[in-house]
Amino acid sequence: MRIVTLPGVFSPISDTWMLARALRGEINGHRSSVLDVCTGSGALAVCAAKRGARDVTAVDLSRRAVITAKINARLNGVRLRALRSDLFSELGDARFDVIVSNPPYVPSPTDELPARGAERAWDAGRDGRVILDRLLAEAPAHLRRGGVLLVVHSEVCGFDRTAEAMERAGLKVDVALRHRGPLGPLMRERVRHLEEQALLPPGRREEDVMVLRGRALAAG
Repeated sequence: MRIVTLPGVFSPISDTWMLARALRGEINGHRSSVLDVCTGSGALAVCAAKRGARDVTAVDLSRRAVITAKINARLNGVRLRALRSDLFSELGDARFDVIVSNPPYVPSPTDELPARGAERAWDAGRDGRVILDRLLAEAPAHLRRGGVLLVVHSEVCGFDRTAEAMERAGLKVDVALRHRGPLGPLMRERVRHLEEQALLPPGRREEDVMVLRGRALAAG
């Protein structure tokens, strides 16, 4: 898979590819419709299309990200719909078999999100949950019965809070994939903030990064 990024669009890193592994396992051939929220480069949307999903939509608040996703679809010879949307704001009542998201989740010194620049791809408020909490609240209404929500999640953002939010929304939660390793460069830059906010134990320089899976069991 060939992926390029325009200036200001975040290039895929290890958590994206881990999420792509989980995504491939949830696509049921041409019967699957997939939504990639906070698409960035469009790598996950392209992955879904190459896997054979019959309908793929990619959304992002960044205009450059939307353009990048379209470019990468063409480079990889696949078709997808890419549009500018604040999470689900432009999707109406559309529902999908799979919703996948690698949202911004790096804790930052303020809850005010950047309006422009590369930081939009990772800054997520003091506890890293400003966008994640909205995503968890809004996504279930866009899942078909039996549909799956896949989300990248760092332990610094509070696994229990996320699992409880998903369960309240009627999703059956499990961990699809997990990787423990050194803090990434963005987290390392914020170590003092993480420790001051009790998001990371003093002296720890590792984190668990997971793909959380929530399956919609109840009819919606």
